[in-house]
Formats: sequence, structure tokens, C-alpha cells
Amino acid sequence: MEKIRVEDAVGMVLCHDITKIVPNEFKGRAFKKGHIISIQDIPELLKLGKEHIYIMKPCENQIHEDEAALRLAKAGGTKGIIFSEPKEGKVNLSAEYSGVLKINKDLLREINSVDSIMFATAHNNRPVIKGEKVAGTRIIPLVIDEKPLKYIESICAKARLVKIRPYKSYKVGVVTTGNEVFYGRIQDAFGPVLRNKLEPYGSEVIGQIIVPDSKELIQKAIKRLIEQGAEIILSTGGMSVDPDDITPTAIKELGTNIISYGAPVLPGAMFLMGYLGKIPIMGLPGCVMYAKTTVFDLILPRVLTGEKISKSDIVELGHGGLCLECKLCRYPDCSFGKGV
Repeated sequence: MEKIRVEDAVGMVLCHDITKIVPNEFKGRAFKKGHIISIQDIPELLKLGKEHIYIMKPCENQIHEDEAALRLAKAGGTKGIIFSEPKEGKVNLSAEYSGVLKINKDLLREINSVDSIMFATAHNNRPVIKGEKVAGTRIIPLVIDEKPLKYIESICAKARLVKIRPYKSYKVGVVTTGNEVFYGRIQDAFGPVLRNKLEPYGSEVIGQIIVPDSKELIQKAIKRLIEQGAEIILSTGGMSVDPDDITPTAIKELGTNIISYGAPVLPGAMFLMGYLGKIPIMGLPGCVMYAKTTVFDLILPRVLTGEKISKSDIVELGHGGLCLECKLCRYPDCSFGKGV
């Protein structure tokens, strides 16, 4: 790099973006890479603290920050990801379509262990919408040797770092249990809540059956909904440890493989996750009916991408599994469900 006084740089070409920061007002690019410096630019460059500029003399195997950032972004984001143009040496990665963000945390850790490289992402398993920014990358210096870039490209070729799993459209059956609802003592409030939660993801409730607290009738209702084409079963009511709450037993004795009855999440500790063959069955605790965000909101988007939930997936929810019940709910822009 050749150091030149700004006053002597008229007619020369900037080899990198120059950033301008005005506290609480602006942070962005003031001069773009490739800009030809004019005499009118000198006062502004001096205000930005740039008394000198640097002219880059290309060396073999040296990669400029813009090209390096693009190569990192393309290596890391290969499914459902679109890229911004390099700006101030950085490239942003955004969702090509709505879905669930999946981050390979082990691979991310390995990439960020390489000197002069950084790759920052949003949290794993975050529901995202089309166009939402999910990651950003750059190198730390202005130029970098090509060797670490080739290394990162090679390890990313073996495992995806950042991807978006798209939602699928599912037919959902709802079984509502409880004598109090079946006999009309209270009105069912679960049905409207579940329809509202499913609609944004493109799935629909094809039927809801209300049954009393009877194992046999709960099981018959589940079978009937599956015969009608339900691809996911949601069961509400009877999920606590009271002796007359028999929904978990009914689901298990139907032949369901119970992945977990209970989750390290508040609200939502009494959540049940299981599979009857390939059909996901979720037993929903009462909090889903009245709390804005619960364990159901953490698991549902993942199920609606076709992901099969494991016991370890449930266990990992504990770190970040406490909803802070903010007066203004900002989920998913908060810590809920976001273990490191």
C-alpha cells in the first residue's frame, strides 16, 4: 500500500469504500470504491479524518475485501439465500423466501476461528420472512491472502453454513378434549388461536373434533382426522399432571412414539411431541390458548418445514427457553428460544 496525502491525491482512484458516521443520524458509505478523487472531495475527506489515502499495488494471491466478502457469502449461503453487493467491504445475506433459518453452529465457529475472517448470523431456528437479513460477512483487513478463503470454501462445500428451510402447506387436525368444553359449560378458545397461528405459514385446519375426557374417544378422534387427510395432529386440553388429564396417555397408547412429554420452556412446560408413524402429534398445554408466545411458537415453524423434531431439539430449548413476558412482545426479535 502506498500512502499519499489527500491534497496530492486528486485524480487517483479509491481502492475501498470510505465510511461516514454521524452519531444518531447516519452511518454509511461516503465514498465508493473506484471513486476518482476531485479537488472538491478534499474538505469532506479531511472531515472524515482521512488525511491520507492508500493506493493498492496488486500482489499475487492477494484478494481485495469486496471480492473476499462475496466469496465468503457465496461459500456460506447456498440454499434459499440472496446476497447484497459489497458495501464498505461487507456483504449481507438475506432470505430468498420465508422459512426457518438453519445455522451450522460448529461450522460457523470454525470459520470465525480463522484469522482476519468474520461471519455473523442471526440465531439458529429463527422464523424469517422473504428478504429478511440473516447474516453478514467480511474480512478484517483491506486485502487478504487467498489461502484462508480457499480453506473456508473447501469446508463449506462439505456442509452448508446458512440455509433457509421453506414452509410446506399442511392439513392439520385438531382434537380438543375436556368435559367442560364437550358439554358446553365453556366455549372452546383453542380453535381460533390455532387457526390464527397456522394461517401465516400457509397451513390450514381441516377439522376440529371436541371430545370428553375419554381415552377411547380421543383416540377415535385422532384416527378420524387422519382418515380425513390430516398430516399433523394438534391435541388441546388434558395436558397437566392431574389424574383426570388423560390426553398424553391416550396419545401414547395409540402407538405414538413420544419424543418428549415436557419441555424446558416457560410458558409451555407440559408440551408433548410425538410421531404416529410419520404424522407429527403435538399435545398443547393451556398456555398456548392465552399466552402470545410459547413453546408451540418455537416448535411449530420447524415442524411446518418438514423437520423431524428430536429429543435433543427439545432439550436444547432450555437455554433461552424463559419468556420474559415483555409488555410489548417482539418475538422473534428477542432472546426467547435462542440458546447459543
